[in-house]
Amino acid sequence: MTEEPQEIEVKFYVKNLKKLEARLRELKARLIQPRVHEMNLRFDTATHELGRQQRVLRLRQDEQVRFTYKGPSRNESGVLSRTEVEVTVDDFDRARQFLEALGFEKSFFYEKYRTTYDLDESHIMFDDTPLGSFIEVEGQSAESVHALSEKLGLNWGAAIGTSYSALFERVRAVQKLEFRDISFENFQGHEVAAKDLGVKAADE
Repeated sequence: MTEEPQEIEVKFYVKNLKKLEARLRELKARLIQPRVHEMNLRFDTATHELGRQQRVLRLRQDEQVRFTYKGPSRNESGVLSRTEVEVTVDDFDRARQFLEALGFEKSFFYEKYRTTYDLDESHIMFDDTPLGSFIEVEGQSAESVHALSEKLGLNWGAAIGTSYSALFERVRAVQKLEFRDISFENFQGHEVAAKDLGVKAADE
């Protein structure tokens, strides 16, 4: 029986991405994906069945187009672990039409700019988002993710155990926002502070 692929990662809110990038260069990290604009569509049934089951069906476009399925997440010593199955396709619009033909509906849109490094057989993703700046550390085990986070000087106590969509819902409630997507256009004129997100910066 084929073992299910796992996503094992932790997310941090940070104040100074440039300082952390300098730290990665000191550690001889390898740049594997220069900064790229990323668009994400999440899909669900009309009755939000996937969301209720904590499952994710996503269509992403950056330099590639990918379908992604994610199972419910488990918290292992502060690290989120979940089944992740990803397939590369060649046409974003046709892929969206494919999902809609199966009865899925777009439930959420979010965008960001992402830069990806490789270090110690793990990936470090720097995300510039409409909600602020974040780092995701993804590795082969909870222990390797924890060790690399400490090597980067990140405060483990500030690790975020939730998704961008959940962070956005916190901001929507605090700022009483009416829009429902995380886009740079929507957030023009809106400042988002750590307290709005319910987090603290891991690099302070």
